[in-house]
Amino acid sequence: MQDIKDVDNLEDYLANASDVGFQASNLGISREILARIKERKKKDQITVYLGFTANLVASGIRGYIAKLVESGLVDVIVTTPGAVEHDTIKSFKPYLLGSFDSDDEKLHEEGINRIGNILVPNDRYVLFEEIFNKVVDECVKEKGNIISPSEFISYLAKYVSNNSKDKSSFLRYCHEKKIKVFCPGITDGAIGLQTYFYKQRNKDFIIDVTKDMKDLADITLNAEKTAALIIGGGISKHHIIGANIARGGLDYAIYLTTALEWDGSLSGARTKEAVSWGKIKEHSSHVTLYGDATINLPLLMHKIF
Repeated sequence: MQDIKDVDNLEDYLANASDVGFQASNLGISREILARIKERKKKDQITVYLGFTANLVASGIRGYIAKLVESGLVDVIVTTPGAVEHDTIKSFKPYLLGSFDSDDEKLHEEGINRIGNILVPNDRYVLFEEIFNKVVDECVKEKGNIISPSEFISYLAKYVSNNSKDKSSFLRYCHEKKIKVFCPGITDGAIGLQTYFYKQRNKDFIIDVTKDMKDLADITLNAEKTAALIIGGGISKHHIIGANIARGGLDYAIYLTTALEWDGSLSGARTKEAVSWGKIKEHSSHVTLYGDATINLPLLMHKIF
């Protein structure tokens, strides 16, 4: 036990967050673990996984995700198809700020989709359809009709890098640094819909999610140590921690979440629960930080990156 620290400015707060109490303490612990991962990455040969959900890429926090990739910290990304879609679209056209209390029937009539208080006009998805078809045509021409999700995303990342000047795209930096993006739920969302349409023209086209399993397993099993920063829940979270079972669990783990554990959901499961499965090692460094990632991620990364 130690004394609670009273603070009255941001710098003092972040320097002493571990001793402030409540979620500030978990923020402080998260910052300590993240700084340790960054400091020891090369020396200890730590392979770092970054997992996040689509909603974050729709928001302005996308720039922080791109910064993590650009910094060289990240070795592997596991995310959802929505994140890939949003990043691609926003590389060419912005999303709009609306309201949580918008008239959704009116928005639908106007061809506008709502993500919380973020608005996405339908023409953004028309643009994505055009890009999807160009990218898949190139991918099929060079790789054949059976491709993995990471292969498709690598071609998409190359397209973004070559055709957009946007500097907040995580796909851009994945292309530049040759970082694999795994997307085990690739057929969800607009990508799944466009895949269906594409197969009407080419019935032999397949995105084979099993093709990526060996690559992810090889990366994980050959790692000296592993660490994960997981923002949000769902399939991107579980795919990372599930892959690490085979090596006895993660050495470091930071969860950022708004989900609670009382319903037994994977999204709400804290890091301590993952220890029981062998997804995170016993006596490892891990923490669960509750709160909106559009607030917590900038605080977590402040002056570390």
